[in-house]
Amino acid sequence: MSRLNKPREEELQPKRIAECKAKLEQMGFAVTESRTCLTFKFRGHNVQFYPYSGWHSGRTIRDGRGFSHLLRQLTSPVTHDQE
Repeated sequence: MSRLNKPREEELQPKRIAECKAKLEQMGFAVTESRTCLTFKFRGHNVQFYPYSGWHSGRTIRDGRGFSHLLRQLTSPVTHDQE
């Protein structure tokens, strides 16, 4: 048995991708979309965001889960590479 609910994922993922992509583009990021992932550059390095799971990862941010946490890092003047 898979831990993911595939029908729920197939229903929600397109909505989450569209909403997150629109918000990132509104903030001025050039977003590349794949089937499950959004990729954009932040401080010269790629950041990957997986809207269904909420996971984000990249060299210039702290890896974690949640779109709101990602947005906070993108708008904050201090990130872990400056601490």
